[in-house]
Amino acid sequence: MAHGGGAAAAAAIAHAIKASGVICRVEPEDFVNIIRKVDKPLVVYSEGGFFSKNYQYLTSYKGLAFFTKSHAPIQFAPGAEIISASKIWIPG
Repeated sequence: MAHGGGAAAAAAIAHAIKASGVICRVEPEDFVNIIRKVDKPLVVYSEGGFFSKNYQYLTSYKGLAFFTKSHAPIQFAPGAEIISASKIWIPG
């Protein structure tokens, strides 16, 4: 029975990855550089962490989604639209 549960979990993860499309994890500095290339960027932001707080950011650029996690908040240019999310979940 446990083996079947593991296969079901693996299938669920594979399905989540397919549904989410391409997500590129980048360093916070690279994320800021991507944001600077966009006139009016849209950034989804969430605070996370279990033992220590972290800041998670997600944006789209040229059809790809970019995600980063930082120990300190990232400051964006005044033109950036920031959407606060209760949680950002990235497969894998």
